[in-house]
Amino acid sequence: MNPQAIIEGLIAGSTIGLGAIGLTLAYSILRFANFTHGDFLAWGAYFTLSLTGFLGGMLTALGAPLKPFSFGLGLPIALLGGMALTVLLALVLDKLLFGRLRARGADTIIIVMASFGASMALRSLLEFIYTAKPEYYTKALQIAQPIGFGLRATPDQLLVIGTAACLVIALHLIVTYSATGRAMRAVAENPALAGVYGIDTAQVLRITWIIGAGLACVAGVMAGLLVQIRPYMGFDLLLPLFAAAILGGIGSIPGAMIGGLIIGLSEAFAVQIIGAEWRAGVSFVILVLVLMLRPQGIFGRERA
Repeated sequence: MNPQAIIEGLIAGSTIGLGAIGLTLAYSILRFANFTHGDFLAWGAYFTLSLTGFLGGMLTALGAPLKPFSFGLGLPIALLGGMALTVLLALVLDKLLFGRLRARGADTIIIVMASFGASMALRSLLEFIYTAKPEYYTKALQIAQPIGFGLRATPDQLLVIGTAACLVIALHLIVTYSATGRAMRAVAENPALAGVYGIDTAQVLRITWIIGAGLACVAGVMAGLLVQIRPYMGFDLLLPLFAAAILGGIGSIPGAMIGGLIIGLSEAFAVQIIGAEWRAGVSFVILVLVLMLRPQGIFGRERA
């Protein structure tokens, strides 16, 4: 078996894990499976692409590659703007759709179906604006270098893995030790009781959308940097995102990342063993096995 599959699995798993964090937070705090989350990845990637082109046109120097990476300073700056626009999109969607359904006391299944419909609308709008033609942040060619143990990776690939690890660690520390994190955990455990104790549940919901959408944008840019940007890129990742969130345990940030890495590595090894045409089925098989054998996930707790 080719050991290079490990690097490929870690890269795919890092993207899946970051995206799964938003899903696991939405499920534990907002109390519904958010199908629009995959589209936040795609919208974030395209927002960043548009801003990259704008900045590159404004300041030519920003387009010069930052050694040893394949992109210029314009991409990380545009990423910050892309994150802000993706967060704004998520907050507007919650204000216009999900917030109104919650205020009316809609059943969870109604909110889930609304998210499914909103997902299709967002995906179609994205394709209408940008067309289905694949786009790229950079077309610079990078040569993979040896990193030990028979593995090879490009600087961009190592940056993606390192960025994902740093973001997960930072977010885990914030949620575990900060006042905001304690409020989020309280709302996830019992929203009504959290409100009685003076926690601003509406603010917690907004913070959840901000974190989820921001990380979705980063995940979309990471995927677009190493592969390509397409309107359906978020939809293609939706099943792996759900599988990673459930495998890691709903509400667990490290669990979502570990679940994403397991999914990514499983897909990479499946390609090596049985062929690339079965990659999409790996997430489904893992999801079914988890739901049958350990529905609470690796780090989740059984609910009464």
